[in-house]
Amino acid sequence: MERINLTEDLSFSRIIHGLWRINEWGFSNEDTLQLMEECLELGITTFDHADIYGGYTNEEMFGNGLSLKPSLRQQMEIVTKCGIKLLSDNRPEHKLHHYDTSKEHIIKSAETSLGNLKTDYIDVLLIHRPDPYMNPEEVSEAFVQLKEQGKVRHFGVSNFTPSQFDMLSSYLPFPLITNQVEISVSFLTPFQDGTIDQCLQRRIPPMAWSPFAGGNLFTATDEKTNRIKQALETIGEEAGTEALDQLMLAWLMNHPARIMPILGTGKIDRIKSAVQALDIRLTREQWFKVWIASTGHGVA
Repeated sequence: MERINLTEDLSFSRIIHGLWRINEWGFSNEDTLQLMEECLELGITTFDHADIYGGYTNEEMFGNGLSLKPSLRQQMEIVTKCGIKLLSDNRPEHKLHHYDTSKEHIIKSAETSLGNLKTDYIDVLLIHRPDPYMNPEEVSEAFVQLKEQGKVRHFGVSNFTPSQFDMLSSYLPFPLITNQVEISVSFLTPFQDGTIDQCLQRRIPPMAWSPFAGGNLFTATDEKTNRIKQALETIGEEAGTEALDQLMLAWLMNHPARIMPILGTGKIDRIKSAVQALDIRLTREQWFKVWIASTGHGVA
């Protein structure tokens, strides 16, 4: 599988596997291990987490699977996030759903994630959401400490606007290496608000969550969805595939920003189908056919 270089010493698989729903899949530890091994065999080596997923349970589920075969850790890259405090039975001390990007919370969250994931280091730690109460000096101090201690190799953000990204970057002694944002054929905001422009300018590959638009394209019947579906079906006839999921991923991955879509499925057949999207090449005209269908009007 194609790999995307984020730094001189770190690359991700072009397609990333997301674990935000693993608690819903009814997996045993053995099932989790099997999914890891199947992903690795397909070339998917990057796994995306967050401390809050599954009400603070999903990291541990993944770690328990990994503990059955610890040697797999050297074949993968682990991404996780922190900065949100959820109301949860697993965090009874939390009295309010809010953001916390204090130095204390970032370090505590990272160390808890290390224990849950059964690993000595995190490849990339992301701030999960922009925090209007953020003290960037504290974030910088936490990042530096975690890096110097070898607990986190690199850092990034999630759902940050370009100005928020620049603000935090200005306080750090090393670069943020990615911004994980929502991008899909029906959610074009990152192309319009400067996020993709910034990624191209800084040579930062973005991670795309919800690349299938939450599955709406397969179920919704509104006018916009129908336009997009029709455009994809036309392109599929030209490309020799009827798989809308492959075409949606291909549309993202054909963009020069080196977008890395995150899959959120535990079904290996769907993962294999997604990998086939790497072989689909769109013409510029085909790419714009989807853009025009999504915006509902032609370009100026």
